[in-house]
Amino acid sequence: MPILDELLAPLEAYPWAVILLAVIGLALLTWLADSVARRLLVRLITRAVSATPSIWGNALLSRGVIARVAHVVPALVVYWGVGVIPGLPEAAIAVTRNVANAYVILTMALALGHLLNAFDDIYRQRDPERARNRPIKGYLQLLKIIAVVVAGLLIVAVLIDRSPLILLSGLGAMTAVLMLVFKDTILSLVASVQLSSQDLLRVGDWIEMPQLGADGDVIDIALHTVKVQNWDRTITTIPTWRLINESYRNWRGMSDSGGRRIKRALYLDQTSVRFLSAGERDRLRRIALIDDYLDRKRQELEAWNTKLLAERKDPVNTRRVTNLGTFRAYVSAYLAAHPGVNQGMIQMVRQLQPGATGIPLEIYCFTATTEWVPYEGIQSDIFDHLLAVMPEFGLRVFQSPTGADFHALAPARAAPDARVAAGIEPEAKAAVP
Repeated sequence: MPILDELLAPLEAYPWAVILLAVIGLALLTWLADSVARRLLVRLITRAVSATPSIWGNALLSRGVIARVAHVVPALVVYWGVGVIPGLPEAAIAVTRNVANAYVILTMALALGHLLNAFDDIYRQRDPERARNRPIKGYLQLLKIIAVVVAGLLIVAVLIDRSPLILLSGLGAMTAVLMLVFKDTILSLVASVQLSSQDLLRVGDWIEMPQLGADGDVIDIALHTVKVQNWDRTITTIPTWRLINESYRNWRGMSDSGGRRIKRALYLDQTSVRFLSAGERDRLRRIALIDDYLDRKRQELEAWNTKLLAERKDPVNTRRVTNLGTFRAYVSAYLAAHPGVNQGMIQMVRQLQPGATGIPLEIYCFTATTEWVPYEGIQSDIFDHLLAVMPEFGLRVFQSPTGADFHALAPARAAPDARVAAGIEPEAKAAVP
């Protein structure tokens, strides 16, 4: 350019000054190109997205994909501009262009990573239920790893000015090393595929893994790790492959069933179990839940006992109603009428093996909700009522003797001392050895 030659004519005696000015000019041009590209490109796309809202445009902008791609423009300016600097050695031009190419590759790899994140956002927004049941975050992370590895090979090949195939041929001898380095990644990939394909784990599932201290909701499933937020609000990070190699409990089946199990026993004092008299049976008929049971039982026993007496059997063979059996019938009827109990699931009141702690009377049923707080409330209400109504049947709860029990016996032990103090009995004198 004649004008440029005239401006640089006074500096012909100083070649280094010409090169310095050209490098400064290229740097300014590069900065200007970067600013214009980022502002112009991002603004244009932002306006286009605002004019016609789309889920893709919003995801690309929020993840910064466009801004990352815009960084390619200054690298291209450096690549083409370094060749027009007068007097610059060919080696310096080659090195600069190689660095510019490496920067372009790195930028595109980072942009691809942001693009995969944007794709994950779009997947979650379009079908949240499917995204929760079939997360793709692990697969996207694997693609990121592949992109980084490929970009690394290309960058090294560009910087040393060699074909990438030469580097790939050298990787064949490093297979064992790579298998060792990426062992966890390979195991995690296989585990992620199995967890997803077999629907073993979803975000939001409540899982228990005592060996790792995990007991809470799954909040994130990634390629290498699964995050579990415990009930104390701490977070446990579990390697993905351990969920395949080791056992854990998933409570999703309970949550999806619509009922949560109650399995708890009342321990009854065995000495309080006895037969009911006719008057006690009549008195218990005022309880609406068991009046039909008592009538049915009365008819059944009368028929049985009448047959025995007709056969002149000993009266000891007659059958009678027990307070424990009547109480079991009451509990069954109470559960069947309780609005908080799921009536579509199994209900059972059974006796377990008696032991030193009494007779366990186990209540087995399911609540009509799976939420933790309402579940505990329903369970507590049931047992509160049963403990309070038990004396109506002449039954007692078994418990080890406590201070209150010993206090009840205190007046009997203190009576002789009180009689001595009143002068009714003489004080016993200790024997003199």
